Amino acid sequence: MGTLLYVTDLGYRARGRRYCDEDIWLSGRLREEFGLALCHPLDAAALMDRFDAVVVRNSGPVLHYQEAYDAFRAAARDKGIRVFNSLSGKGDMAGKSYLLHLSREGFPVIPTAGRREEFALLPEADAYVVKPLLGADSVGLRFVERARLGDVDPAGMLVQPRVPFAYEVSFYFVGRDFQYALYAPDPEARWVLTPYEPTAADLDFAQRFVDWNGLPYGIQRVDACRAPDGELLLVELEDLNPYLSLDLVGEAEREAFVAAMKRSLRELLAA
Repeated sequence: MGTLLYVTDLGYRARGRRYCDEDIWLSGRLREEFGLALCHPLDAAALMDRFDAVVVRNSGPVLHYQEAYDAFRAAARDKGIRVFNSLSGKGDMAGKSYLLHLSREGFPVIPTAGRREEFALLPEADAYVVKPLLGADSVGLRFVERARLGDVDPAGMLVQPRVPFAYEVSFYFVGRDFQYALYAPDPEARWVLTPYEPTAADLDFAQRFVDWNGLPYGIQRVDACRAPDGELLLVELEDLNPYLSLDLVGEAEREAFVAAMKRSLRELLAA
């Protein structure tokens, strides 16, 4: 049995979600197999070398404590601390610049621009979304008309058309293994989720991004929207501390997820 430092902010308030409930339940299930202690993200760097691994879960947007998070990452790498999720993630863990790279490489993502000369290449839309490369929970997000795109300073920002999608869907993975999917039938109610039965094409779509990320250990959530032409487009690859909505899936799915997470943690501790 190894020991885990479970990093969570039980006091963080998220719109439409109760992070604390999920972490209280999930940490309790992990305690069945591992020695485990909870700590606030601001305390992780000071405590982590007392444990066999650090599990970063619902710790809130790191932009609210960016300096402390950067210090934690640097110290964990210097000391060779095992971290779950692995610190090599190329998705939201490293900011949102991956959306620019994937868009330029032709991946099925919402078209994304990061330079003024790319703005004119974006599809026509009623409005455009301007968001920070380092952002979360819609912090700093705003909408502009196409005629005003020239006024947007692209430094540290990205621009996307506001897609009139039918719904959003999220695919949840432990490592590279799919676990379950949930979707929001109402585009205006992002966190009113219900179970979703993915098609083979849906799973191929999500798996493509998980394989691209190559995260050795951890949990990933692939968020996508169903475009008007029926195509799925990537909205976000959350590979830092994705909320799991475990209370909205069935018992079989929850148990399978816990078993997969325990197995992944055992592999991490043995690595």
